[in-house]
Amino acid sequence: MKKHKNFIEHIIDQDLRNGFDKNLLKFRFPPEPNGYLHIGHVKAIVLNFELAKEYGAKINLRFDDTNPEKEEQKYIDAIKENINWLGYNWDEELYASDYFDILFEWALSLIKSGKAYVDSQTSEEIASQKGTPTEPGSESPYRNRPIEENLELFNQMKNGDFDPGENVLRAKIDMASPNMLMRDPVIYRVVKKPHPRTKDKWVVYPMYDWTHGESDYIEQISHSLCTLEFKPHRELYDWFLDQVVEDNKIRPKQREFARLNLSHTITSKRKLLFLVENNVVDGWDDPRMPTISGLKRRGYTPEALRKFVETAGVAKRENVIEMSLLEFCVREDLNKKSNRLMVVQDPLKITIKNYEKDNEILLLENNPEAEVKVNREVCFSKTIYIEKEDFMEDPPSKFFRLTTGKEVRLKGAYIIKAESVLKDSDGNIKEVICTYDSKSKSGSGTPESQRKVKGTLHWVSAENSVDLEIREYDRLFTHQSPGDFDPLEFNSILNNDSVKIYNGYGESAIKKTSQNAVFFRVHISENVSKRDSPRSTWVVCTRPSLAWLTSPRIGLARLACTSNNSSGAPRLQRPGCCCEVQARRARPIHGEVSQAR
Repeated sequence: MKKHKNFIEHIIDQDLRNGFDKNLLKFRFPPEPNGYLHIGHVKAIVLNFELAKEYGAKINLRFDDTNPEKEEQKYIDAIKENINWLGYNWDEELYASDYFDILFEWALSLIKSGKAYVDSQTSEEIASQKGTPTEPGSESPYRNRPIEENLELFNQMKNGDFDPGENVLRAKIDMASPNMLMRDPVIYRVVKKPHPRTKDKWVVYPMYDWTHGESDYIEQISHSLCTLEFKPHRELYDWFLDQVVEDNKIRPKQREFARLNLSHTITSKRKLLFLVENNVVDGWDDPRMPTISGLKRRGYTPEALRKFVETAGVAKRENVIEMSLLEFCVREDLNKKSNRLMVVQDPLKITIKNYEKDNEILLLENNPEAEVKVNREVCFSKTIYIEKEDFMEDPPSKFFRLTTGKEVRLKGAYIIKAESVLKDSDGNIKEVICTYDSKSKSGSGTPESQRKVKGTLHWVSAENSVDLEIREYDRLFTHQSPGDFDPLEFNSILNNDSVKIYNGYGESAIKKTSQNAVFFRVHISENVSKRDSPRSTWVVCTRPSLAWLTSPRIGLARLACTSNNSSGAPRLQRPGCCCEVQARRARPIHGEVSQAR
């Protein structure tokens, strides 16, 4: 099927038809290293890197590191790791700080040509003179300073003779422009804090608008792709380029696309930082965070994220994508390639009184959808665990799970029948006594094994299981658009039940972890009423974590907690493996499983 091209590709194709040399196409992904990348960045990453792949062009990873007050090496490292994890490699790793010298020289040229001046007003005074979208701004009293005085002051700024806020360098453009960004924007300010790369060499730092376009030009980027909030910046982007572009060089072209807005999700770095710094979450990679690191820990795969971006498309107008689309993409991906295991989250003890063996080994299919079928060994014994919700002593009509006097099939094992129950002093069921049909073993080919029963339950052997700590995650916010709220208002929309912790059991195969993602899905009854609303639960393992995906939402499952991070939360030291459970109601659950210490 022929690929339907987006409007960005149409722009590039038109440029090529108009004579632009295809060999000169070049793209870039320019994150600011002041936080972790999030789901919104995934769209920009996929768009730029896939364009480079499609057109056989080069692509740079450039860090726009112009603010030493907020940028850290740990963010740089995380960004590179995230992009690699998504499946992409860049041609050159560059930094805006690489260009500080030439940017400073260009700023001096602006001053010398009368197109920039040093303003000694406070930031509040400058802001008050900006005007409004319908009213022009007023000129600074320092706007017409002599060129020589501006040069001297700017060099003094460079030498550290002024404190932050005392002086700034502004471009002299048009205080009456309808575009307020053109009203003499600040292009340099004083920041007396060591830079992660340039250390103490600089105390004046260029602003983003000045740095971004000029860096694109230095790198000879052909198409500078930004999200729509930068569309008003295009005029300024072009004005700055006009001051330095040479006829024999490529002039970058800025074009804008709609950012990825996801329901129930925040994509503002400032607001995400608030969640981290105020311990609302356990760090940038908390499974409830929309960061790539958080999504990875929750069990999302790179393939699913790329598919999500492709499915959502590249648009010219802002819209909100439902979380369900993202969850659909990851379930589709995991279901095809991941193996299955079983986990019991809320265990109920089952004793099969007529089972006379110590135990036996059953063979269960790892992945029924895999091209090459591979089985795993599962221990079956006299005592097993099932989910508490899978048994009712006095069930309603059309309850097709285990109940006294009725039969169900244990997945990959036998048909059992509940005979009686044992209760504690408070009347709570603590054990169910059952019998089994010894000839009903799944796959044995006997007539008994082919008997139809209405329910199939997952289970775990009591004597050959792994103790697990299970963490169920729901969405962090109850409001569909949490980004509309100020961080100080978050308490009013936080989901207080976004994480719950249980103790359960899993197959012993969980201990045999691998570095490959593993996915588990239970097979439930073919005959279930609509009222019962069966929903499968997915669990995925990705190195170094597992993920629990419960329709319609996704969470995380981790195995083998051996140490704690700085916040006290368990951290994985080795890859995990995963489990399968059954959810019969559409519960908004996300789960994290870790081997009990």
